[in-house]
Amino acid sequence: MMANIAKDGKAHSLKKEGNVSSLSSHEFQRKEHHGRLKDCVSSVSYVDEPSQHDAASHLTVQMENTYQLGPTKHFPVAIVNQILKDVLTNYLEEQQYDPELCRQMAKTISEVIKAQVKDLEIPRYKLIVVVHIGPRRGQSILIGSRCLWNPESDTFASYVFRNSSLFALANVYAVYFE
Repeated sequence: MMANIAKDGKAHSLKKEGNVSSLSSHEFQRKEHHGRLKDCVSSVSYVDEPSQHDAASHLTVQMENTYQLGPTKHFPVAIVNQILKDVLTNYLEEQQYDPELCRQMAKTISEVIKAQVKDLEIPRYKLIVVVHIGPRRGQSILIGSRCLWNPESDTFASYVFRNSSLFALANVYAVYFE
């Protein structure tokens, strides 16, 4: 009995400090009694004591299944191709190839493309935007990609831009989220 009171007192002092064992003192006793727990203790840390009003803010919303296996609105490849053409032309038309600048431009252009495609509000599609920028020096480049997808609902849009000193390839992959 005294051992339980000592364990409860230790657990209470740890709780005040912000470290609480994931097992209660009763579970310690039961586990030790059956010999399952040896030198293993896990702990949870938190800043302050959880209160009852915090419990309401952590409730999860339970959504019902829609059982929708296909898209109601297909991905508009032609519109996305036009977005790719407009963005690449606007950003790179007068641009000269510089490795550092083009590295940053590839990131910026991919974010702009993603934002404009998201503005189309096509429901339940996950978007992947990849932009490659390189110098034009008479060489060729092959870029390959592989995806596991459903050809009935998943698709992509692609556009290649060229000026006198650089090339850019932008791909948007649209994968339907079931």
